[in-house]
Amino acid sequence: MQTFLPTKLRRRERILIVSASAALVAVAVGVLRVFNPATAWFFPPCPFRALTGYLCPGCGTLRALHQLLNGHVAAAFRLNPLMMVLLPCVGYAGASDVLEAVFGRGLPRVFLRPVFIWMLLAIIILFWIVRNTPLATRF
Repeated sequence: MQTFLPTKLRRRERILIVSASAALVAVAVGVLRVFNPATAWFFPPCPFRALTGYLCPGCGTLRALHQLLNGHVAAAFRLNPLMMVLLPCVGYAGASDVLEAVFGRGLPRVFLRPVFIWMLLAIIILFWIVRNTPLATRF
């Protein structure tokens, strides 16, 4: 299994790297919880939206995470429903990578057949199209 850390590092070094990474993530989550990306100047705008005026599939993710961290699940879902659906998958993959880096064994791997990956891509593209139509403003 492939991990994000070189295999030649000793366990202590791997734990130090994972701990430093966890501290950085904790700071980022804290900043995101306190500062609203819709109003704070230091959160970058979406380059795709700035260039085209259309929403990309990731538009609203920072704002949705801010709402989620502040306990507003419905508001987070309205900002980016795709992120809310995929967040458990991203969390599982991240937790597996951390466990593998520290203990040498991650969570059980979920193997997806190529057809499911193509379906996920189709769902993302469909979400991208639908969220830029008048139909999306009704929800």
